[in-house]
Amino acid sequence: QVQLVESGGGLVQPGGSLRLSCAANGFVFSSYVMSWYRQAPGRERGLVAQITNIGGTRNYADSVRGRFTISRDNAKKILYLQMNNLEPEDAAVYYCHAHGTDYWGQGTQVTVSS
Repeated sequence: QVQLVESGGGLVQPGGSLRLSCAANGFVFSSYVMSWYRQAPGRERGLVAQITNIGGTRNYADSVRGRFTISRDNAKKILYLQMNNLEPEDAAVYYCHAHGTDYWGQGTQVTVSS
């Protein structure tokens, strides 16, 4: 069956970095646009970054552009999100998603606090 499993979240100080990973299984990963979303308590889930199926185009939310980088390894079926210069406002549960489907991971918690 379809699986998206996120990892790499944790507690980091403001200004720190984390790299999230999303391991995919059960579908043709390389055929899909993939995205990272995040949801903070009391807020709606919102798009953070998106990458086309072979990685040629990447889009970012204004709030993370220049600090976050989305990438993918189609051979390993893994989606990544490199997050640098983290701010308290980046704290949320981060989810990976296959565009146009109902495939979502379970999420990984990112906490940014001193």
